[in-house]
Amino acid sequence: MQRLSGLDASFLYLETPTQPMHVCGILELDTTTIPGGYSFEKLRTKLAERVEGIPSFKEKLADSRLNLDHPVWVDDDDFDIDRHLHHVGLPSPGGKAEIADMCGHIASLPLDRARPLWEMWVIETGATGGGTRLVVMTKMHHASVDGVTGANLMSTLCALEPDAEAPEPTSGVGGANSIEIAVTGALKWASRPLKFAKLLPATIGVIPAWLERSKRGEAMSAPFSAPRTSFNSTITSRRNVGYAQLDLEDVRAVKNHFGVKVNDVVMAICAGALRKYLDDRGELPDNSLVAMVPVSVHEKSDRPGRNQVSGMFSRLETNVDDPVTRLQAIAAANNIAKDHTAVLGATLLQDWSQFAAPAVFGTAMRVYSRIRLADRHPVIHNLVVSNVPGPQVPLYFLGAQVIGMYPLGPIFHGAALTVTVMSLDGKLNVGLISCPDLMPDLFTLTDDFGVALQELKDRI
Repeated sequence: MQRLSGLDASFLYLETPTQPMHVCGILELDTTTIPGGYSFEKLRTKLAERVEGIPSFKEKLADSRLNLDHPVWVDDDDFDIDRHLHHVGLPSPGGKAEIADMCGHIASLPLDRARPLWEMWVIETGATGGGTRLVVMTKMHHASVDGVTGANLMSTLCALEPDAEAPEPTSGVGGANSIEIAVTGALKWASRPLKFAKLLPATIGVIPAWLERSKRGEAMSAPFSAPRTSFNSTITSRRNVGYAQLDLEDVRAVKNHFGVKVNDVVMAICAGALRKYLDDRGELPDNSLVAMVPVSVHEKSDRPGRNQVSGMFSRLETNVDDPVTRLQAIAAANNIAKDHTAVLGATLLQDWSQFAAPAVFGTAMRVYSRIRLADRHPVIHNLVVSNVPGPQVPLYFLGAQVIGMYPLGPIFHGAALTVTVMSLDGKLNVGLISCPDLMPDLFTLTDDFGVALQELKDRI
């Protein structure tokens, strides 16, 4: 068995019927590259072979009523790939809107916690260009992956050649009975007071240090300082998605011309799209929107767990009209936020999450949702923006060339928009997910990403 870290387990405790905590991905595939042609049965066989070499795809949650610590991962001895792989079809030709509607519906469905926490949906959309146009949507619980580990898993499922061999079968984490889970959990729980005593002094100084940095203009945006928009409210269980593809060379040209980083350009594109979207509706706030940006600490953390992330609050400078001035302001704000995050420490979030109590945490989240508390307190942040680097070479998913890979993170009460960007083989793939009860016209925002990039290109 392998015990979940506090941060991994927190995504279980955060989950409610209206706030599922899985991450998704939409893969657009060219089936003409599959040796011998495409069939669902052939794809199923190849997937089953690859899953044998990826143990996490065959691991499920286990717990004990006597367990005082977080749940554990164990091997699923009854694993059946047909419980995870689903096959659906759209009327031909299925367009982008129809695909997005189907993916939004799939994203709204919770995962079955009694089985390994992943699903894959093969969506056939009709014949085109001599083959079957195919979209595959993946779902994995955030308790098992973050952006980096999720991208690594997808890289393992994919290959550099269409006829690549599957990885060798690999053993998993093993099993455990209720007594083992409870005893080892009790030992972990007994060590918490010592960990708390070590962590508290390091944390007490955070607030005065934050205030001092603020006086010097060297602090990132504080939580609860974001302006309210129409998508900063209590979410329902429904989801809608949008996706767009941009030219990575155009992004790099902007980066090089203005002397900023790729991530600065990505956030400036996001800011430009959001500014236009809100302004067209007469909803643009006077103050800048604030994004919560996950930061990978895989290279900096020695803590256990599959989620190795911290986070920073970054201003999107949506109150700035000129796109170049906005880009430069975002770059400056990001530098401040990165320096501030480094001072806070790479493992602070992971360390505090170890103390998350499932009963208390879970009950609090259900009450929070039921009384719509997100509508009443100041907005923590407006949205999540995540940038996941990918390989700049062609990838093949079970033989089919990947022509688009669009990641989708979860959304939260009070922040009903997540934008996730992934670079792959010369393209910048943008995935958006929201709640249609708050953002019914998500594809309008999606289309504005290309407009925002063009604004910056025109100034080169």
